Amino acid sequence: MSSPNTESDATHSLADPSATHRDLLWILSQIGPSESGPLHHALTDYYTDRIDQAQVCDILKELIARNLVTKHVHDTPKYRLTESGRRALSARQAWQAGTHNAEGGHE
Repeated sequence: MSSPNTESDATHSLADPSATHRDLLWILSQIGPSESGPLHHALTDYYTDRIDQAQVCDILKELIARNLVTKHVHDTPKYRLTESGRRALSARQAWQAGTHNAEGGHE
């Protein structure tokens, strides 16, 4: 049997976070490594409810704790998806599209 938990673990890691957490991961996957300011701007452009900068920073900390995002500091902190974050996002998208193999058999 080939690592039966890999895909389900990745999907599950995005099953619990809020939509805002998942949307922030999606934004990072689209724009690449970024400072928190542009991430905040992208979220506020999308959501009608107010999202403040501190809330974005808190979400980023939670995503770092889940090993879905890393923080790299050079001149300014930049956030980027980890490989686990990419797999989790990909598995979530497959699940949403209905292409996730529920029986765990063939891909």
